[in-house]
Amino acid sequence: MGVYVTAVIALAAGYLLGRLRPWRRLGDWAADQVRHTGPWARGGAGRQAVVVLVHAVTAPRTSRRIMRTPATDAPVPAPVRDPAWVAHRIRTDEGGTT
Repeated sequence: MGVYVTAVIALAAGYLLGRLRPWRRLGDWAADQVRHTGPWARGGAGRQAVVVLVHAVTAPRTSRRIMRTPATDAPVPAPVRDPAWVAHRIRTDEGGTT
């Protein structure tokens, strides 16, 4: 009887872990925290250590790649404005522009 109860409990636990996917959720959370450096960097050294440790355990290959790559800010392209835009207008009729 004890073997059957243990088997049913193990089966139910496996099913719940498969449905909830805590490992994947924990890894996604850690990746989001690492990717968005603003809030977690202000959380203190303890929070940073926990996030980096969780990310290293749940996604080791990605963690190594992130650690080897230097952090750079991607420049946001500024819109280019033509100072002589009036001269480059195309007139389609006598009274106005296109």
